[in-house]
Amino acid sequence: MAKATWNGAVLAESEETVIVEGNHYFPPESINKEFFSGSNTNTRCPWKGTASYYDVVVDGDVNSDAAWFYPTPPDAAAEIKDHVAFWRGVKVEA
Repeated sequence: MAKATWNGAVLAESEETVIVEGNHYFPPESINKEFFSGSNTNTRCPWKGTASYYDVVVDGDVNSDAAWFYPTPPDAAAEIKDHVAFWRGVKVEA
């Protein structure tokens, strides 16, 4: 079971994460959407495509762009489509 936490809140929990480049990608149905807010940030990976980001918000504290996902990855990264990964102080335990 993998679990992502920040500021004492469980952001996501799943037994079916996909590990890519050392990051756990959580299935979209495993995230607690109440802690996520849309972001306008995008970055590009040569093989995974364009990433979109979420701000993580817990008790009024905002961790900007702390979660990312690939809404339209190329075939090489199809297994992580819409899966969410974390950084910027979000603790992921497996």
